[in-house]
Parts: sequence; structure tokens; C-alpha cells
Amino acid sequence: MKNHRKGHLINKGNAPYVLLAPTILIFVLFMIYPIIRSLYLSFFELKSGCYQFVGLHNYIVLFHDRTFYKSLFNTVVYLVIQVPVMILLALAIAVLIEEKFLRGKAFFRTSVFLPSITALVAYALVFKVLLNGDHGLINYVIELFGAKGVNWFYGEWSARIAIIMAITWRWTGYNMIILLAGIQSIPDSLQEAARIDGATARQRFVYITVPMVKQIILFCTITSTIGTLQLFDEPFILTSGGPNNATITMGEYLYDNGFRYLKFGYASAIGYVMTIIIFLLSALQFKATAKGDTD
Repeated sequence: MKNHRKGHLINKGNAPYVLLAPTILIFVLFMIYPIIRSLYLSFFELKSGCYQFVGLHNYIVLFHDRTFYKSLFNTVVYLVIQVPVMILLALAIAVLIEEKFLRGKAFFRTSVFLPSITALVAYALVFKVLLNGDHGLINYVIELFGAKGVNWFYGEWSARIAIIMAITWRWTGYNMIILLAGIQSIPDSLQEAARIDGATARQRFVYITVPMVKQIILFCTITSTIGTLQLFDEPFILTSGGPNNATITMGEYLYDNGFRYLKFGYASAIGYVMTIIIFLLSALQFKATAKGDTD
């Protein structure tokens, strides 16, 4: 009887851990282990079917790799151009949707948000058709205005612009919904008081809306930065990194080395360098925002 009670108490005390065990096990197997294994592999090189310890050799080679620097440059181009344009566009749409004169707000919210739930491969293939240099719809519209069509995927900058347009189309709605939630949390009394004082729409936007959703803008900027630094699907499907590596990203270069050339150690080194870059940029964004708040 005493042993039965003791066992019952032990089972009751361990119940939360038993329930959490499957989740913890999956997290360890598919998150923690791959992170540790990737760090381990970054110090090894596959030779003749066996892994050989090479120390920092993969990292040294990486910092002399012109293709890696090209992929880093392309990724920074996407980051510097696409992220600010997308955040500003998302903020503008969110503000417009919240205006009282607009009718059918649910329809517009849904329409703008729908691209973000579209399958990555499907929408990338649609853009590949739309931007076709010979019979694409976008070139057809351009030619209607008397301009010459663009061979989007055959020029370095035109291919980059094509990818930027595709990413912006997909993720603007996602950020718009987040910003819209922040704008809706602003007390109506603030906007009404500003209107009574004679503030214009631009002044209300600059001095009320933006300061009140500043932290949400930061959140959207950081998540968009991380997503852009990990960009893979669009360049891989639309341009395959071409022409002449003009659109290859760090994520695609990691994939090529790991799964095309089977250089798992080198790919792991690229992954950890990407992680460091993402951490540093995120830290800088947090620091810049914190400094702005203190000022």
C-alpha cells in the first residue's frame, strides 16, 4: 500500500515532464542536434568518403571565396532596397486601410494579405511567366506605353529587380497585417484631438502613428532582415543564381555547396557566418532603436 502511494506521487509529480517529453525530444532532434552537428562539421572536410579534421580551413577558404562575396553583395542589395520599400509600403497600406472614408476594408485586408499564404514555388513560377522577356504580361504592359520590353532574367540588375519585385509582392501583406494591428491599438482620442487642433493627415502620420507603432516597425524590420539574409526560394526558382552569379544569395550558395557539391563542412561554415551576420545586424537595429528612444 505504501509503495503504491509512493509510485502514485512520483507519477503525479513527473506528469508535466512526461507530457513535455515528446516536444522536447523533437526540439532536441531537429533543432539542437543539427545546430551542434553543423558546428562540428564546419571543422571537417569530406575526403575519400571520410571526414577529416581541417580546423579553420573552411573558414579561411570562405573569406577568400569570390563567389561567397558575390552572394553576400547580392543579399545586401536585396536587404538595402527591398526591406525599406516593403516596410514603407506595408505601413502606407495599413494607414490607408484604417482611414474612415475607405469602404470594404475586409476585402482589401484579405486581398493584400493573400500573397503571403501563397505557396513559394507556385508564386515564383507565376512571376517567371509574368516576367518572361518574349511574351510576359509585364513586358506587354510596358510596350503599351511605347517603351521597350526588358529581358528581366538576362541582365544583372534587371534580374535583381525581378527578384525584389517578387519578394515585395509576397511579403508586403504579411507586414501590413502586423502594422495594422498596431495602428488599430492607437487610441482614437489621440487622432481626434490632433484633428481638432488642425493637424494634417501627414502630421498625424509623422507625430502620432509612427511613434506609436515604432516597436512594431522594428519587429517587422528585424524579421524581414532575417528573412532576406536567408533568402533562397526566389533566386533559386526564378534565376538559379544567374546570370553569372548576379542573383545568387548566401542561402543559395550554402545549398549549392551542401547538396550539389556535397561539401557539407564548407556549407556548415557558410551557415555559421550567416548566423553571425544576422546576429550583428539585428543587434545594430536594436541598438539604433534604443538610442532613438533615449534621445
